[in-house]
Amino acid sequence: FYSVCCKNCSFPKKELGLKQVKPELEHEAMCNPKFQVKFLAEKGVELYISCGLCVGHDAIFNMNAEGPVTNLVVKDRLLAHNPLGAIYSRYWKRKLGIMDDGEV
Repeated sequence: FYSVCCKNCSFPKKELGLKQVKPELEHEAMCNPKFQVKFLAEKGVELYISCGLCVGHDAIFNMNAEGPVTNLVVKDRLLAHNPLGAIYSRYWKRKLGIMDDGEV
């Protein structure tokens, strides 16, 4: 079992002339899903489980994987990149109108 985080082998957005979310930062990292797959492949991974990659980055990850991929969770902007928050958070359940009757 191996895991890799989204900023593994990241590179600065400034190097590519990309807009930074926080321009005041000297270094704002950009994810590298292609390297994530390469890292895992070098470890001999046979089944890739994607969890929390951004939409688009998951497509790059899937395209470069040398084996089957399953996407467990994909980030989304509605839930502030915390898609599982809707499952365990009363705040989101209330906001989305999916609370059970009598649930506080």
